[in-house]
Amino acid sequence: MTEDRSIRIKRLAMRSMRRGIKEMDLILSAYADTHLAAMSEAELEAYEALLEENDQDLYQWVSGQIQAPDEHAALIARIAEGAHGLTRPA
Repeated sequence: MTEDRSIRIKRLAMRSMRRGIKEMDLILSAYADTHLAAMSEAELEAYEALLEENDQDLYQWVSGQIQAPDEHAALIARIAEGAHGLTRPA
């Protein structure tokens, strides 16, 4: 059974705001609110795969502390653009 698109978007939005560390809650929920509805199925797949990653890794990628893996680099760059001011490298 295929998940309805609207349900999938709601599920991904919820996963974006309930991460585990507050910084990633703020960064990903802001990105999700702005972009999820307009994403293609392939983009939703990529975003969902990104949500499987560890919050500590995600924060380091978004804040530029370490380079994101190739499979997530483009998406991390888009998320980081919107997170300007929310992240501070150590």
